[in-house]
Amino acid sequence: MLSKRVIACLDVRNGKLAKSVKFVDTKDIGDPLEKAKQYYEQGLDELVFYDITASSDGRGIMLEVVEAVAANIFIPFSVGGGIASVEDATSLRLAGAEKINVNSQAVKNPAIITDIARAIGSQSTILSMDVLAVEVSDAIPSGYEIVIHGGRTRTGLDALAWAKRGEELGAGELVVNSIDADGTGDGYELRLTRMVAEAVSIPVIASGGAGKPEHLYDVLTEGKADAALVASMVHYGHYTVPQLKRYLHDRGVKVRLGY
Repeated sequence: MLSKRVIACLDVRNGKLAKSVKFVDTKDIGDPLEKAKQYYEQGLDELVFYDITASSDGRGIMLEVVEAVAANIFIPFSVGGGIASVEDATSLRLAGAEKINVNSQAVKNPAIITDIARAIGSQSTILSMDVLAVEVSDAIPSGYEIVIHGGRTRTGLDALAWAKRGEELGAGELVVNSIDADGTGDGYELRLTRMVAEAVSIPVIASGGAGKPEHLYDVLTEGKADAALVASMVHYGHYTVPQLKRYLHDRGVKVRLGY
């Protein structure tokens, strides 16, 4: 059995670490480079960096911030935000990103998933999905809709169908981010995560809602996720990476302790 991963997410706005609740009320809360180094030293498995306004602003990611983070950590480093071409992905790889996350631009141009996967490999091509719970309908039979532009634009696209298509197009992993759970600390959206995990054969990273160690355990077992993404609970100092991993290990979840 592969080890489950604990991944920290750095949402970055104008070069500052930011955090929102349900994708609104976003506040600047610190220095992303400082947090990246701290989590790496604590034994984090992987770091995700999102430039959360790149897509809505119609610009590329701030490469200088990516380069600074990449120079100070030596674990898998995944970057997303406004990636619209293979050239964008290549620039980020040269800046030190190991994995490339596509989201809004992939919904607009699904072929970008295939193009990037061919250029850098499926294992380095990640499809991030921002998902909103909605009423079940003929158009959205799963009851979950894909939303883009940092939660600003509803697409009418069924999340489960998009997850399956993303795998077919060449994505090597999926990040399933619940807008409803984001920043609440009330736990991951287990039904959504499990639904996607059971529908695809690639790893699924659960995102949105982590508030205590039990939430990670629940999503990695009941939710069938391969990795749990955390933000507020470590950014605000409520828990450390070693505390989270030790809790999971003590409850029988295979993790890399690393300390």
